[in-house]
Amino acid sequence: MQQPTTLIAHHARYRPEHPAVVFADGRQTRRLTWRLFHRRVNRLANALLALGIKQGDRVATVLPNSLELLEIYWAVPRIGAVLVPLSPLLNAAGLGSLLADAGAAALFIHPAAVAEVDGLGQALPALARERIVVVGEGDPSSAAPQDSGTFPGDHPAYAALTAAACEDEPAVPHPAGDDIFAIMYSSGTTGQPKGILQSHACRAAYCTLLASTWRMTPESVVLHSGGIVFNGALLTMFPAFYLGATYVLAGAFDAALAIDLIAQEKVTHTVVVPSQIVAILDHPDFAAEKLASIETFLSVGAPLLQERKQALNRLLPNRFYELYGLTEGFITVLDRSQSLRKPLSVGTPPQFYELRIVGEDGRDLPPGAVGEVVGKGPILMSGYYNRPELTAQTLKDGWLHTGDLGYRDEEGYLHLVDRKKDMIDSGGVKVYPKDIEEVAARHPAVREVAVFGIPHDKWGETPHAAIVLRQPAAASPTELRDWVNERVAAKYQRLHSVEIVPDFPRNAAGKTLKRTLRDPWWAGRERQI
Repeated sequence: MQQPTTLIAHHARYRPEHPAVVFADGRQTRRLTWRLFHRRVNRLANALLALGIKQGDRVATVLPNSLELLEIYWAVPRIGAVLVPLSPLLNAAGLGSLLADAGAAALFIHPAAVAEVDGLGQALPALARERIVVVGEGDPSSAAPQDSGTFPGDHPAYAALTAAACEDEPAVPHPAGDDIFAIMYSSGTTGQPKGILQSHACRAAYCTLLASTWRMTPESVVLHSGGIVFNGALLTMFPAFYLGATYVLAGAFDAALAIDLIAQEKVTHTVVVPSQIVAILDHPDFAAEKLASIETFLSVGAPLLQERKQALNRLLPNRFYELYGLTEGFITVLDRSQSLRKPLSVGTPPQFYELRIVGEDGRDLPPGAVGEVVGKGPILMSGYYNRPELTAQTLKDGWLHTGDLGYRDEEGYLHLVDRKKDMIDSGGVKVYPKDIEEVAARHPAVREVAVFGIPHDKWGETPHAAIVLRQPAAASPTELRDWVNERVAAKYQRLHSVEIVPDFPRNAAGKTLKRTLRDPWWAGRERQI
């Protein structure tokens, strides 16, 4: 079976001058053909080999979107090393936890995060200082010609690493299908993080099966304006690279920049989270004719309110897709042909995927009956890194048990009725309440805490905490919110608000009924959960 690591060399050989990558951050635009992108990836891959990185070593990144990050995504797996993308929003404690868990042998890091890594000291014994490479803004006035393989703006440390490296294909075999391509961390960083193992075969399935799902072709122009550190970005990246389409990457999401890039580059495919959809539709520069080239407008992550769906379908008819999925490897897709007829569903599993709704006894349930969503397909994870017990609980006889509750209608379309482990989707970023609850519980005034998502016009959902105090008036909501927000591991885990309640509603077993706390916040609002 061919692996994703063969794709760039294929396009460099057979369509070398076709536009491969466009990186735009609002200040400058950097363009590479497949021939030039192939040379830069080869240089980095050979430079990694010269550093002593070998097959199976974990190479982590703590970077915002950049051309360099995109090259790292392809160079690391090319030599059989394992990619570990980490969010640049992590603070020192969260970053150290994940780097230690992964056993990172090398790290590419943005200048703003260097001090945090240096402060970790002996907590990362496997990470030698010479294998920490700073990647960031270099001197945009440097005059290196594009054909040299370097660019104005390459960070000096990154340029120094790759400058003397060979441009030829690395002298190591391509990895096998069951070798690990990446570890994607889907959870927060308190407690035990979950590293999701994705194989080369899994990523190859992303390429082939999703290319047809999105109706993508070699002539497509694919924009990603959110962070590529999150797995949702790879839903369109891999099919684009498989087909040899043009991949347009924005430095960071900005509604005006996204609108301009779609119009200027004639973008045909893009994946966005609901908060980005809202920002685009509400921006003064928005005009449907500027987005006329779009063929696939894919929404993932947090729920998109029906009002926004209707507006999008009215302004850009026959373009809207919606995906429900887990990084662990199961998805359903609401195709653009069904988005008006089945707006409250999250679609059906694509070809070669299977979906079941099972009861507590593990038996399949009939249409309309609510049970756990269970599925399998070609993008299934290999397991959780160093978590065999959790893997066994989640993968049973080849079926992924999602922890989500839903039902199938008479036509087989999936409808969700509860969220995976009460996860919050805030602007497309997965936020796990337990991570925040662990922090809040350390406050001396807190007896019990329950964190859940409440509606937010921009982010879709945002974290909110209900707290029972040990003594009445022992702390104020503002004091508790600020105390927690100073201690959470990442910015996206910060509480939006806190309410103090006398006690929690509970079931017969004494378990807190979090949904009873949460539902009043959503009452009267049409949503898809």
